[in-house]
Amino acid sequence: MTFFPAADRRPSNDYAVLRQMLIDQGLLRRQPGYFIVKIIVNALLLALAVLLLFFVHHLWLVLLAAAFSAFVFGQIGLLGHDAGHRQIFASGRIDTIVGYTCASILGMSFAQWVEKHNAHHAHPNRDDMDPDIDFPMLAFSESQARETKGIFRFIVRHQAALFFPMLCFTSVSLRVGSVQYFLRRHIVKTWLDILLMAAHFAAYFTLVFLLLSPLHTVIFILAHQAMFGLYLGLVFAPNHKGMPVLAKDAQIDFLREQVLTARNVRSNRFIDFWYGGLNFQIEHHLFPTMPRKNLRSARRIIKDFCRTRQIPYYETGMIRSYVEILRHMHRVGRSISLVSHP
Repeated sequence: MTFFPAADRRPSNDYAVLRQMLIDQGLLRRQPGYFIVKIIVNALLLALAVLLLFFVHHLWLVLLAAAFSAFVFGQIGLLGHDAGHRQIFASGRIDTIVGYTCASILGMSFAQWVEKHNAHHAHPNRDDMDPDIDFPMLAFSESQARETKGIFRFIVRHQAALFFPMLCFTSVSLRVGSVQYFLRRHIVKTWLDILLMAAHFAAYFTLVFLLLSPLHTVIFILAHQAMFGLYLGLVFAPNHKGMPVLAKDAQIDFLREQVLTARNVRSNRFIDFWYGGLNFQIEHHLFPTMPRKNLRSARRIIKDFCRTRQIPYYETGMIRSYVEILRHMHRVGRSISLVSHP
């Protein structure tokens, strides 16, 4: 675990200076026209995904339809992420409507996701504070690994080999998290999420069972949910996995905390589309309300700013990012023994 002691704190107005530089360039202005096109494209892709189900009569077509639907769900999830960060419209209410619409299409609670994701942004990769590194069956630091017991200890020891298969359960984890959120909150505060989530599953299962044979229905659902989870996992994993984990009481300013714990994936047009702009993770974490369309332009300014202040700014290729994650997971997993010694 990486620990930044009190001596490393640098009281400064660095973040304010950087923010003003981006404001001067107009990069924090919302881009509603860009997102309206995104919304229309995603709606058309979703309609096409449903239409495909009318024509799948062979196993390979079922799997192809499941893969395409998983991609569409992932893109809708990324649009919901934009809405959750208030990137789209000047009106927060309209962004909330977009977010709830996306979440209902995916079958999850938008309110729960926003709460959890905001906690992650407030304390990225911070031990006991970031919910995105708080899993009983995964460890991202040696101290986390030492705390595991029983079957979870076995899983953590082999987590590098199991990591990608476990990503297939990301969609299940989102739904479980939603239900846990409902159980913790009064129904007055969660009724809309519950209603929309129930409507999703009623529509989803009805549509699939009506259009496919029983065997193809089961295959489609399993393949669709697994590939949807895998896509989300592949998009979000490079952001922070394998980067420094901060101690709960680490003393470090906001700008450095966000930069040091994030990893960028080198940009090209395909990568930007595939990751929904989250390959610019450093820029996104520093300015989460910045429209994804502007992240590429912000990168040059932020990278140069970090260089002049000697702040490590890390960026690598897509494949390399996954290699780094697996090496880190392997190293952490092998730091523990399956047998506890007195």
